[in-house]
Amino acid sequence: MTPPDNRTAAEGAAVDWPVQLHGVLRRAGIAQVTYVPDAGHARLIELCQQDASMKAIVLTSEQEGVGVLAGAWLGGQRGVLLMQSSGVGNCINTLSMAQVCGFPLLMLVTMRGEWGEFNPWQVPMGQSTEQCLRAQNVLVERVTDAALIAPTVEAAAQIAFNSSRAVAVLISQRIIGTKTFAKGVEE
Repeated sequence: MTPPDNRTAAEGAAVDWPVQLHGVLRRAGIAQVTYVPDAGHARLIELCQQDASMKAIVLTSEQEGVGVLAGAWLGGQRGVLLMQSSGVGNCINTLSMAQVCGFPLLMLVTMRGEWGEFNPWQVPMGQSTEQCLRAQNVLVERVTDAALIAPTVEAAAQIAFNSSRAVAVLISQRIIGTKTFAKGVEE
């Protein structure tokens, strides 16, 4: 059941935010895209994999992305870390590296454990993602409208790369939709 004052994932799909977001990343000079495979970022990951100006780097765990992007910055390249909210918990210790070493870290986080979540294991981290990031001195922007993802990420990239700060954009589960499983197979 969808509250009448909130947009559903289907309404948000009218805005092709992954395509818009890919354009923002290109304009921001992103050369390395690190990620753990995630359904919420699937279309964006596909676009980045197809882009000859970007190197898409699959990770075994999200915290590896912090180190990869530190190396990218030292090598003169900009990067982004794509993950879902459960991955933020894996990054807590490594986030201090961005703060102590003073390099920019742009993170795009698709949220789980929010609106309509079916998996109880996603709820605790989903509910504490923003607080955990802020506790690590990460600047956080939350987006609940698909039309605002691209301009929010553009502003976040400017802050991250102009001030050498860690910045995270949280993309609401209302936009990406909720996962459902039937007979053990994801729909």
